[in-house]
Parts: sequence; C-alpha cells; structure tokens
Amino acid sequence: MTEVFENVRQQFDNAPYPRHPLEASPKDTPQTLYKHNCATAFYYRNRQVIDPQNLTILDAGCGSGYKALALALANPGAKIVGVDFSTRSIELAKKRLQYHEIKNADFHTLSLEEVANLGIEFDYINCDEVLYLLPDPVIGLQALKSALKPNGIIRSNLHSQFQRFRYFRAQKLFEMMGLMEENVTDGMAIDLVRDTMNALKDFVDLKTYTWGEKLQNNEEGILANFLLRQDRGYTIPQLFDILDRVGLEFISMVSWRQWDVMDLFENPDDLPAFLGLSLPETSIIERLHLYELIHPNHRLLDFWCGNPGTSQAKIPIENWTHWDKVRVHLHPLLQNSSTKAALEACLRQHRGFSPSEYLPIPGLSNVFVDSVTATGLLPLFDKPQTMPDLVTFWKKTRPLNPITLEPTTPTEAFDAVRDLLVTLEDLGFVMLEGTG
Repeated sequence: MTEVFENVRQQFDNAPYPRHPLEASPKDTPQTLYKHNCATAFYYRNRQVIDPQNLTILDAGCGSGYKALALALANPGAKIVGVDFSTRSIELAKKRLQYHEIKNADFHTLSLEEVANLGIEFDYINCDEVLYLLPDPVIGLQALKSALKPNGIIRSNLHSQFQRFRYFRAQKLFEMMGLMEENVTDGMAIDLVRDTMNALKDFVDLKTYTWGEKLQNNEEGILANFLLRQDRGYTIPQLFDILDRVGLEFISMVSWRQWDVMDLFENPDDLPAFLGLSLPETSIIERLHLYELIHPNHRLLDFWCGNPGTSQAKIPIENWTHWDKVRVHLHPLLQNSSTKAALEACLRQHRGFSPSEYLPIPGLSNVFVDSVTATGLLPLFDKPQTMPDLVTFWKKTRPLNPITLEPTTPTEAFDAVRDLLVTLEDLGFVMLEGTG
C-alpha cells in the first residue's frame, strides 16, 4: 500500500463521508432519489424500461452508506453491494442500512481496484465522488468495467478543473502549511483553516470566492474542500480521453439539461456569425467543452457510460407512426400513492398538477399540467398502459369537444393523448416503450 493511498484512507477512517446521522434518510428528498434511480439512465440510453428488482447495483466507494441507502430506496428490490477501502466507513454503512431495514445489501472493505475479486457482474455501478481522488482514474474505471455486465451502465464523476480551481489553490496553500501531514489531527487542521481564512482581508480572492458563513461552521465542508487529500480537477476533453483509454462509451451527462451551451446565449437564434455557423456542426465533446469554458458552474463532471455498442439509435418520438404498439410508463419515482393522491386532489379542486413538485428533474423549472389534461395520467398510477387504452380512457373523461360540443372523435382523443405524452416524455416524467 502506497503512502499516498494510506494517507487518504486514514482521512476517511478518521472522518467517514458523508457525515449524515444514522437516522437520516433521503426518502423524502426527491432530488437525491432521482440522481440515484437507475431507470433514468437505461431509458435515456435505449428507451429501455427496467425493473429494479432484477438489478444488482454496486456502490463503489460507498463511504458511510448514505448513497447506498439512496440507491436502495430509489430502486426498490435491487441487490445493493457496497465497497470502500475505509474499514470505519464500511462499519457505518452496515449499521445505516440495518437501521433502515434494508435487507438486500452487502458491504465489503475493499479498494475500488479490487472489485473484480467479488466475483459479481453488476447491472449498474455508482462510483460517486471517488475517481478524482485516484492517482489514475483510468485504472479505477478499468476495474469497474471488469465487473460490469455487457449491457450495464456506470455512473461516475470527476471534479471540474475550471469550477474548482480556487479550492485547488487553497489545498496547495494548506499543504504548504503542513496541514495535510499525518501528525496533524483533523480537528487541529480545521481550526487552522478557520483561523487562516478569517485572518484574510475580505477583498482577497481566495476568501471572497471560497469562504462563506455556512462553510465556516461546517467541518465536513472544510475537510471536503480545503483539506481533501489527492483532490484533482479535469476538463471535458480529459474525461473523454479517459473513457477512450478504458474502452467505455459515453452515454450522457447525468444532468444533461444543465449542459446545453445554447442556454448560455441571450438570443440563440441570433448568434455571432462564427458561432452560428460552427455550433450546429460541433461534436458532443466540443459542445460540452464550450459550456465549461464559458460557464463552469458544475463542480462535478457527472456522467453515465457503458460498454461500446450498447447504445442504439433512437427515432425521434415526433416521427413515430406505430403508436398502437407503444406502452406508457410513469417515471418510477412518480408512481406512488402520495403522488397519485396529490393528483386526485388537484382534479377535485380543478387546479393544475405539477409533476416537477414530486420529481424535481435538474434543469427544469416548475412544470404544470392543466386539470383536464392531467386526468389522462390517472391510469398510469395503477400500471403501465398501452396507447389505445389511454385513448379510450381520454374519451370517457372528455366525451364532448368543449368547443363544438360534438362527441370527441377517436382522432381528437388520440392527438390529445399523443401530444401530452410527447411533452411529458421530453421532460422526463413518462417513459415510452415500443418501436413507435
């Protein structure tokens, strides 16, 4: 074991991450559940709707188990396996999932590079906030790839070089001050960071952009930002180079809606000549790199990837012609009794329904569906529906055309249901399975 590896391991033995209390749970935090729900990734890749009960999920670098708990709650019935090189973290992870009565979970004290020793192939691998701490993320991803099923998906991330550059400077400063040495306790180092940052004048760049009131009293935040050993930053081209060297295929950024470079321009239809001509022809790498150069607001380069050749070409939904073969699913995190009760309350009170309140998808503002249209979603809370079934239900709930007062025709009902589904699928609230 190298000195660097042991240094990092000791930091997480002394201060397991994250520091959420044992009783804390993400069950009422839809943003966390959405990020850890596997259905979104598989659907985004191939419009494949999966059953989580058939999945085996690895949480690589599981820390104190909070994210393993999120994976279990977001994917009910899945088998969860957690590994971490910190013995203390694994002890806490076991206690956490036992406390929350998650039975289908195992934990192992194991480095990320040794996951193949488990002898298990995984449908989904979550490697969150780990790769950027490795001397070579290529080796880490190669290890994960060796334990991935042919059609499996990896979610991982790297720290952004551009967004984090001031924190990297701070880490270098405190390393020069000796606060990263083994003989310096975390408590002593945290106190010295506070003293140093508070002693700086307010106009000083490092203090202005990294030091805030919330962070001053947040020991975990100080450790994770100012005293994080072996922290490194990467760019989009470096990320794609790493994937290429490992032999993995990029699927998408996890929060893809927040990486659209066109959203950064005041008037996307009236760009400077060079950008207007070149942007439509740029590759996905170039577009993502442009985004981080112009607006590096993402701390993490958070991505999904998989084995080459597993992504399939998708026909744009607006071009589908065989709607009679389509099967419609609500997003799994919407399909629950509390969301159904909220929809029914909206319908009784003749007010709009906001699916984004119950499934806050990153990059979307509040989404409202009027009460008449939202009625068409009710059957989906019981089970997935075929398109013909939804059209029949629509005709029952809206038998007359409100303008002509003539009976609603099959074409009118079909068009209304199709338009609703196309919109909600694009927003991420429903999943459409079939050839279209």
